[in-house]
Amino acid sequence: MSPVRVTVERPLAVIGAMEEEVAPLRGAAIDAVEEGQGPYRWHRATLDGVPLLLAACGIGKVNAAALTQALLGGGAAAVIFTGVAGGVDPGLRVGDLVVARDAVQHDVDVTALGYDEGQVPGEPAVWAADPELRDLVAGVAAEVAGAEGVRAIVGRVASGDTFVADPRRVADLRRRFAASCAEMEGAAVAQVCARWAVPWSIVRSVSDTADHDASVDFRAFTEVAARRAVAVVRGTLRHLA
Repeated sequence: MSPVRVTVERPLAVIGAMEEEVAPLRGAAIDAVEEGQGPYRWHRATLDGVPLLLAACGIGKVNAAALTQALLGGGAAAVIFTGVAGGVDPGLRVGDLVVARDAVQHDVDVTALGYDEGQVPGEPAVWAADPELRDLVAGVAAEVAGAEGVRAIVGRVASGDTFVADPRRVADLRRRFAASCAEMEGAAVAQVCARWAVPWSIVRSVSDTADHDASVDFRAFTEVAARRAVAVVRGTLRHLA
C-alpha cells in the first residue's frame, strides 16, 4: 500500500532549494504547466505516472517554508524535499544518502526559557517524518546506494541559516543534536507540513563533509550528488504510481 494517495487534485510536491536539484525531474516530466501564487512559481506535471508539483524554493528556511505553504495551498498531499547536504555523521562520505528520520532547526536557541536546544516554542523539539513515507524513501535510497556503491542511512537532518564549513561546528552539531547531515531548508519544510498534518520526507545526498573543505567540495560535487537524490525521488514515484 502506498504511504500517501496522490491524485490530480492532490499531487505530490517535490521541492529542492536550487534549480539544479529539481531540473532533472522537470526535464523528464510530461505535461508540465507553470503555476504560481504571488511571487512563488512551480510546475504542475506528471512523472512516472504520478501527479507532481515541482519547485525550487531558494536557499534558506524562510524561502523553504513560504514555498511549502504555497504548495500545500495548491493541493499537495505530501512533500518530498530533495537535494544535497553536508555530512555530519563521521561515517558519511561524499555521495552517500541521508533520509530524514526527523529534522531539527539547529540555529534556534530558547534554552534560557527552559526549552530544548533547537526547539521552537510551541513546537516539538524535533519534527518526525511520516513513518510510511520515510520507510518507502529509505528503501529506495538503499537500492540506489547499493547500485552506486555508496551508503544510505536514516538519520537526523539539522537545518539552519548558515553554510557549515568549520570542523568545530560539525562536531558541535553531532554532539548537540546527533545530526547526520546539515542543510538550510528541511526542518522548516517539516515544521509547515507538521502544522498541516501533511506527510513529508527529506532525502539528501552528501555533497561535502561540512568541514574546512566544504565550499570546495560543494561546488565540485553538487551536480552528481543532486542526481543521486533525484534517482531516489524517481524510484519513490514508481512505488506511488
